[in-house]
Amino acid sequence: MPESPYTVSDVMTHTVIAVGRGAPFKEIVELIDQWKVSALPVLEGEGRVIGVVSEADLLPKEEFRDTDEGDLAERAKAGGLIADELMSTPAVTVHANASLAEAARIMARRHVKRLPVVDDVGMLQGVVGRGDLLKVFLRGDEEIAEEIRHAVLSRLPVTTDSLTVTVADGVVTLSGSLPERTLAPVVARAVRAVEGVVDVQLDLTHR
Repeated sequence: MPESPYTVSDVMTHTVIAVGRGAPFKEIVELIDQWKVSALPVLEGEGRVIGVVSEADLLPKEEFRDTDEGDLAERAKAGGLIADELMSTPAVTVHANASLAEAARIMARRHVKRLPVVDDVGMLQGVVGRGDLLKVFLRGDEEIAEEIRHAVLSRLPVTTDSLTVTVADGVVTLSGSLPERTLAPVVARAVRAVEGVVDVQLDLTHR
């Protein structure tokens, strides 16, 4: 995997299960169960994403089975028979070159678990889920340490020979001395930006 910053294209799933506008309700449920996913992109034409149908979009069918009360939009979905009537649109998507942090923010703000990955014209490229974003924390400690030494500290106004980098379970400890006290937060921020870093601890003196 590349050095930081990672992008969505580095961790996304390229093989995607999707449906067309006319996919029937039961087929959608069967695909979600078979592939153990929480949502399916809805495509038209040669692969342009026009919506997403999720478990939440399907649940009104059961929720309003025995009542006529509730939100009008939800009750309308309860009567939906095909993807075009069930999907949420426009789809919440992300581009392949987006950072993992950006994808995580979109998921959190829009309360979704998976995002279709699209190109500039909305064509489906893949899917990224919460679990994919966590893959960076599988990086080895020494791999993280090497990136910090050679790709991070070397770009900062510090003497790398005066700093020691150790990583244990993703927690980075920086030991040594800095020429100025004001550099400490700058160094910590740069190290924290490395993908796979769980936390940063400083054990620094100032010359």
